[in-house]
Amino acid sequence: MKPLSLLIEILIILGVTIKTIRAEKHNKRQKERNVTTQVSANEIKQYLPHILEQRTSSNVINKRENLLEKKKNQRKIRIKGIQNKDILRNKNHLQKQAEKNFTDEGDQLFKMGIKVLQQSKSQKQKEEAYLLFAKAADMGNLKAMEKMADALLFGNFGMQNITAAIQLYESLAKEGSCKAQNALGFLSSYGIGMEYDQAKGYRYLSGINVLQNCEVALSYYKKVADHIADTFEKSEGVPVEKVRLTERPENLSSNSEILDWDIYQYYKFLAERGDVQIQVSLGQLHLIGRKGLDQDYHKALHYFLKAAKAGSANAMAFIGKMYLEGNAAAPQNNATAFKYFSMAASKGNAIGLHGLGLLYFYGKGVPVNYAEALKYFQKAAEKGWPDAQFQLGFMYYSGSGIWKDYKLAFKYFYLASQSGQPLAIYYLAEMYATGTGVVRSCRTAVELYKGVCELGHWAEKFLTAYFAYKDGDIDSSLVQYALLAEMGYEVAQSNSAFILESKKANILEKEKMYPMALLLWNRAAIQGNAFARVKIGDYHYYGYGTKKDYQTAATHYSIAADKYHNAQAMFNLAYMYEHGLGIAKDIHLARRLYDMAAQTSPDAYIPVFFALMKLETMHLLRDILFFNQFTMRWNWLKPDNTVGPHWDLFVIGLIVAGLILLLRNHRG
Repeated sequence: MKPLSLLIEILIILGVTIKTIRAEKHNKRQKERNVTTQVSANEIKQYLPHILEQRTSSNVINKRENLLEKKKNQRKIRIKGIQNKDILRNKNHLQKQAEKNFTDEGDQLFKMGIKVLQQSKSQKQKEEAYLLFAKAADMGNLKAMEKMADALLFGNFGMQNITAAIQLYESLAKEGSCKAQNALGFLSSYGIGMEYDQAKGYRYLSGINVLQNCEVALSYYKKVADHIADTFEKSEGVPVEKVRLTERPENLSSNSEILDWDIYQYYKFLAERGDVQIQVSLGQLHLIGRKGLDQDYHKALHYFLKAAKAGSANAMAFIGKMYLEGNAAAPQNNATAFKYFSMAASKGNAIGLHGLGLLYFYGKGVPVNYAEALKYFQKAAEKGWPDAQFQLGFMYYSGSGIWKDYKLAFKYFYLASQSGQPLAIYYLAEMYATGTGVVRSCRTAVELYKGVCELGHWAEKFLTAYFAYKDGDIDSSLVQYALLAEMGYEVAQSNSAFILESKKANILEKEKMYPMALLLWNRAAIQGNAFARVKIGDYHYYGYGTKKDYQTAATHYSIAADKYHNAQAMFNLAYMYEHGLGIAKDIHLARRLYDMAAQTSPDAYIPVFFALMKLETMHLLRDILFFNQFTMRWNWLKPDNTVGPHWDLFVIGLIVAGLILLLRNHRG
């Protein structure tokens, strides 16, 4: 089978490249051990020779056996005649049985890998899953080969090899793999990535390469959102930080979305010294695995117990939550959960009140009592706890123990959705999609379903893409962001465009980067990103990836300034009005926009000050020359003719030099 031989070649390539990659990244990764880890290269390298030896020896043996059998069968046919048919029939039966056993073993390994991956809470468990996929792929399992192709495409565990991924996808596509065909379809437009139902929904919603159709988009998004909502109902959903590369391109380590190693160590020190607030915060981060930290129930329980002993109601409530849901550190125990929820609720804690409501609603450790559940949910909701607001909405929506009331259900779902409660957003989408309690709105339903879809498990690639970028693995980062961008994530679209704009990637031709970046900035701008809107203006102003078009640039700057009150857009638009670039020259409007930019953002104050100084100086000079009727002389003194096209920068330099001289003389 061609995919098998190709897989072996790929694994051989990996065996050569992984050692180099690991050596380069070892020192950098060591400090961030609790943030991100890579697959053990030694384990893979130990497995590679085994696969190679097994496949090579099996091929040789099969060839010899086939040759011997062929000669033996020919001899038997001549001697025994018709009796040989029975022998061949038995031989074929045994061979088919052996192939079936081999295939079944591959299927079992693949299922085991999927189970380990779904239950994985750390990178080490994910490594184990991919080793199982490798073994299953070696036995001819197509789905396992798809997983390995994905790993090669996205650079999982330092394994990126775009060429090998494409070759494997092509071979799998010939075998009838829909996933591989989708990947190749996306490769034709991006050169990287793949497409799923969520991506199809985004394309129909935005009309990208297909006719815009809200109802079709709704069907795709709903299919994915149903699955995501089910995982959240089982408490399996984990929120993922979506770091914007555009916010801190020069100092990624200080990005507030990811906890820096040194800061984490400082917080640990404060927690051990008895800082209750820090103890609770670290407990929460480890409980669900936030800000780049691995999920660690033992550490979470450790910090919560310390804070609870100091009297923290939040810590008591979170301990109750851990025992209610059950995990490795706190086995499921309704009585213990009730105890800690009651302790927190007695202090008026919203999380504790919500926990007691859940116990009575589901009858865990206590008899089912909807009236008691409603009472506790209402108290917690009044304190602004979004999960309690959702539970109230669900009770009114489903009529659990009370009369159905869709208006009240909508009210509480809406309140909870404002805090980002995913299930509340999902049920709001359901109401708008079906017209239950509200006027049906396909567009609103799709936007809400889209919000739920973006909480799916594939959002974990935001973290792996971020760390790949931070470690200098630009190609791997771009591939992962491109996949997420294709699925409609605005942050991923911006990040992909940012990487392409930097021209650091090697998987696309340089001349294609600006046009592709412009396309992605445009998609991000349509989704409400003001920075992306300014970027589109810049691309048209300077002619990056498109022809220079001052009028179009001014249009985009105007949208960013009027709709999003973006200071950079105001400043750029003021400059264009000052010089009459693409729009009618208007000095008064330019002054106004400069002032608005300074008022909108403190960072714009100094650039605006120099821009206004230059504008007023040139305006005064022109007035003097006009009133003295030096028309001929003014024509000779036109800045563009005498100083050059960048005369404004020259004037600003003179102003700065003058100010420095004045300050020196004043001090002297």
